[in-house]
Amino acid sequence: MSEQEKLKIFDDHRNLIGVASRSDVHKLGLWHEVFHCWFIRNEEGIDYIYLQLRSKSKKDYPDLLDITAAGHLLADETVLDGVREIEEEIGVSVDFDELINLGEIRYCVTKQGFIDKELANVFLYKSEYNFDDFTLQVEEVAGIVRAEFTDFAQLWFGEKDEIEISGFEITDEGEKCSIRKHVSRDKFVPHEVSFYKEVIGKLQELCVDRIGG
Repeated sequence: MSEQEKLKIFDDHRNLIGVASRSDVHKLGLWHEVFHCWFIRNEEGIDYIYLQLRSKSKKDYPDLLDITAAGHLLADETVLDGVREIEEEIGVSVDFDELINLGEIRYCVTKQGFIDKELANVFLYKSEYNFDDFTLQVEEVAGIVRAEFTDFAQLWFGEKDEIEISGFEITDEGEKCSIRKHVSRDKFVPHEVSFYKEVIGKLQELCVDRIGG
């Protein structure tokens, strides 16, 4: 997405107050809408959460693990349009009515010259896709990995210092290679820990115990 793409902006009470460029949204710390979709797949009774590996060339948070598919909603879009992010980033087509709505989560990430105040529309997708089904937008996404959901939860609730991930990444030469390694929290995009905990809580409460059913 171009830094000049237009996004809707909101006040602290979530009232729509206008439109601004993506660069101004992050420079001035304006609330804006994003779409998040977490893929979870049940295999042989175990729930796995799927994560994208952000491209090394990304301006924000390169080479870190993140939500399966996510992106900004443009000024002329609604949350229903968020599914385009899934197809654009990881190359699978999902209908909006297949998603389970986990609600809106607000959070803010601040670093020098960058204030990211997001109104995240968060969804779960119960996936049947294999790693071979994903076609990555390599300038955005360098790989797809998965972790056991229970491990992921324990990582963010402080019960584990690192977890195992496995999957694949696309090398700089364009080749697909397998990944299997242990990672700690510092390998993930630095959303607030409270954000990860809230997502995990919603997944546990609403969905994960029924994903295999």
